[in-house]
Formats: sequence, structure tokens, C-alpha cells
Amino acid sequence: MNSFTIALNIIKRTIGTKKGVLAHIFLPCIVIAAVVGLLGREEITRAEIAYVNEDTGVASEYLLDELANKPDYVLKSFQSEEVMKEYLIGLKGSVGVMIPSGFTEGVLTGNTPILQTYEMKMSEAMVTIKININNLVAGMSSTAARVNASAIAQGEVSVNFSRVLDEIKKHRISAVDNDLRLYPKPGITTVTGFTLMFLMGLVSSTVTRIVEDRSRRTMARVFSAPVRAWEIALGNFLGSFIVGLIQIVVVLFLTRSVLNYDYGVSVLPHFLVLSAFMLVAMGLASAVAGLIRNPQNTGTLNSLIIIPTSMIGGCFWPISFMPDIMQKAANFVPQKWAIEAVENLSAGAGMQSLALPMLILGLMAVILLAIGSAILRPSETSAGL
Repeated sequence: MNSFTIALNIIKRTIGTKKGVLAHIFLPCIVIAAVVGLLGREEITRAEIAYVNEDTGVASEYLLDELANKPDYVLKSFQSEEVMKEYLIGLKGSVGVMIPSGFTEGVLTGNTPILQTYEMKMSEAMVTIKININNLVAGMSSTAARVNASAIAQGEVSVNFSRVLDEIKKHRISAVDNDLRLYPKPGITTVTGFTLMFLMGLVSSTVTRIVEDRSRRTMARVFSAPVRAWEIALGNFLGSFIVGLIQIVVVLFLTRSVLNYDYGVSVLPHFLVLSAFMLVAMGLASAVAGLIRNPQNTGTLNSLIIIPTSMIGGCFWPISFMPDIMQKAANFVPQKWAIEAVENLSAGAGMQSLALPMLILGLMAVILLAIGSAILRPSETSAGL
């Protein structure tokens, strides 16, 4: 009961005023939402295909229509091959395609004409464009061969071929792209890492408040009351933790509902992972506050704890990029396990994938809270760190 009284007092002191709500809830959450909006925005870069069409038949028309209907491509027409080359040399387009005269006649014979393509640099997107073009031409040639085989009179070939292409354009049968979610959503690691780093900012404010209580003798008066040390530590822990939960709720609401960012993770598991991380963060705050005696040294938290653990835990770059010794050290920071849990969920794993990360985060929180309750004592401000 004493712990809840202390926790309630912590909540009132933290967000009990308009200034407190602005500083500890809305401002950090708006910053996090802005970071998520910037880093998580999925920008679709459409490849520009420059083309010159000297053919007047249905085959070239069908080819251009199919390319134009693809969401990843945008087509730009040119009157001559020379003008198109100058455009590509200026790096204004992705790839150029030359459709010669007689292209439709070549397709109608059942052969597969090879179109001349131009590109200034080799890339995966350029190779994909050429593969798509070749597949469309090959498909038309195969269709023309079947039309030739079934046509009674030679004059029926062109008419029947045009009718078949018109039916193909309707795409009555199409492929369905099923996302098997074998890998985490692109960008989810960076977004989650920056979110965790900003949530760690509550550790700094919690430590600052505890150290100020120690320097103003407020903590000494609390310890003189019939309250156990672990109840005091637990009260500070719960109060800051509830404030952190409010931050998480606001962040998830802003990013999911306002920014419409798709994490690829359900709301409840995502909330549980962030809450577990916040538990560890508050346990860390209790432990660190017990070590720091001088209020002037609270500013070193960012450089000594928050930033280094965020770097080791994979908030800024993948852990696999780091040396082996740093990868082993990452197992001892909570950011690593929180990011791993979110990645597993984003990759399609079930709730069972949260067992190990949540267990480790829970053990970290208990150990840090135990350390905090053991060393959290009022003392002279000139002593210690």
C-alpha cells in the first residue's frame, strides 16, 4: 500500500500539471511520432521508362499498355532515338526502349523479337524492367504462334491476335501476391530502435527526480517513516512506469491511427513488448539513482548509459554488423531483446516467439529493481558520483 501511495505521488509530480503533461507526455511522444513518420515512411520510387515507338501495330500498343499499368513504372514517349539517348545520358530516366517498325509483324510470325534497350547504369531495377519486357514479348509471340496454328485463313491471324490481346488485357485471371512474412518488415528495426531510445529518456527524468529528492532531504524524511526500502524503490518504479505506459499508449495511437504507419505487428503484442522494455528501463532508473549522489552528474546518463546501450542493442544499426564481442555484449542490454521480439512478430511468428525475450526482460527488471531497493538510500549530496 505504501508503494502505491509513493507511486501516486510520483505520477502527480510528473504529469500533475500542464507543464508536466507537455514535457513528459506530449513533447516526447510527438518527437517519437515524428521520427516514426520520417523513418517509417515507405516511399515508392517509380522507375521511368523512356521509349520510342516506330511500330503502328497492336503488339507495341499492348506492350506499352501493360508496362504503363504496372504501379512501379512510368512511361515517357520520345519522337526519335537520338533524343531519347540524350535524355538517358542526362540521367533523367531509368531505361530506354526502342520499338522498331515491323515489331507487330515480327510477333505475328511467332518469333520473339529482341527489343533494343539502353541504360546508363546496371541495377536490380533495370534488370527487372528488361525481364518484364522480354516476358511480355515472349508471351505475345507464344500467343501469336497458337493463333497461327488455329487460323484457317491467313487474314484471320491479325484479327484473332488482336482479339486475344484484348481479352488478355482484361486480366480475368491474375496472380495473387501473398506476403508470407518470412522476414521482418523493412525499416521496423530502425523505427523500433529510435522509439526505444526516446522511451529511455524517461530514465533520465526519473533519476533526476530521485536525486533531487535526495539532495532536498525529501528522501530522508520518507526513509524515516515506517516504510521499507523495497517499498520506496517499488513506489518510484511503479510511478514512473505508469507514466511510461501513458507515453506508449500515446505513441502507438499517434503512429498507428494518425500517421497510419503499418508496423506489421498487432497492437496488443506490440504494447506488451514496449511495456516489458519500460519495466527494465524503470528498474535501471532505480538502480542508477541509487548510485548517483551528486545532482550535477545526472546529465552524464545520456553519454554513459542511454546512448551506449542503444548503440550496443541495435537501435542505430543491425547487431550483426558489430564485432563478435559487441554482439555478445548486446545480450545484456534490454534494447536487443525488445527489438528481437518486435522483429519476430513482424516476420509472422506467433506469440510463442515472445517467450524468451519477455522472460529475459522480466528477469532484468526484477534484478535491477532489487539492486535499486538495496542501494537507494538518502545520503550527502557531496558524496559519491
